[in-house]
Amino acid sequence: MPLEEGSWFLDAGFQRLPPPLQGEIFQVKPDASTGMMVLSGSSGRVDVARARLFASQGATVIALRWFGGEGQVPGICEVPLETFFSATDFLVGLGCKRIVLVGTSKGAEAALLTAVYDPRINAVVAISPSSVVWGNIGPGFDGISWPERSSWTLRGTPLPFVSSDPEWVREYRDGLVAYRGLFERCLDMHESEIDAAAIPLERTNAEILLVAGCDDALWPSDEFAASIVRRRAGFGLSTQLVLGEHAGHRILLPGETTPRSSLHAHGGSDEADTELGRLAWEHILTVL
Repeated sequence: MPLEEGSWFLDAGFQRLPPPLQGEIFQVKPDASTGMMVLSGSSGRVDVARARLFASQGATVIALRWFGGEGQVPGICEVPLETFFSATDFLVGLGCKRIVLVGTSKGAEAALLTAVYDPRINAVVAISPSSVVWGNIGPGFDGISWPERSSWTLRGTPLPFVSSDPEWVREYRDGLVAYRGLFERCLDMHESEIDAAAIPLERTNAEILLVAGCDDALWPSDEFAASIVRRRAGFGLSTQLVLGEHAGHRILLPGETTPRSSLHAHGGSDEADTELGRLAWEHILTVL
């Protein structure tokens, strides 16, 4: 049945989010009880294809732009976690009873942090996640990328993060920079910073599903995921983990054709990334 004129939604389609939120919202069922937020990584992409995929399962889905938009910080530098709280406000205001976040890479970092500090989050699907907070990627509002700052703030205060290593010598794979070694080196160099920067997922009651490829060339998401599982297990909390031995950073859910980056190595292969996405999808449907 067509929705009323002036609604935020179109049948099986989308509308822009109302300001100050940025992105697009998809809804097939106007009375959906599950609200979802899809957070892409450092590409800054508004992940319309993935949002449509989840909307096809009956959820109301926001494909959120959380940096790089009008009036937003241009890089992933001191991004307010309140950005994600506001999107949850909107979904709850639509009548959504269950809130699920789906984040990839830096978007997974954001999703996990949001679940820690917003008790309304019921579940997180963290794809190619981090277990700690990292420094900025790109500039803040001042246009300055260095000195390094946190990726995130909460109530105006930057969150502790693991420092980078400006002396790191670039490593290459298939002609592209492979950053995995940088992140592993930073964890070794700045071990004293890890405890403060760790995402305290023992503080959330949200269901956590982690998906990672063991051949991730961008950062060691498989090691990060294992660290999250160990940390939560220490508090008696269970965590779902889906690993792909040959998959890389870019994990493809059913029907997705997201291109590889031309700027850095992802690892994996089209076949392995697709297979892990297919396996993960079975678990994601259970979460939904």
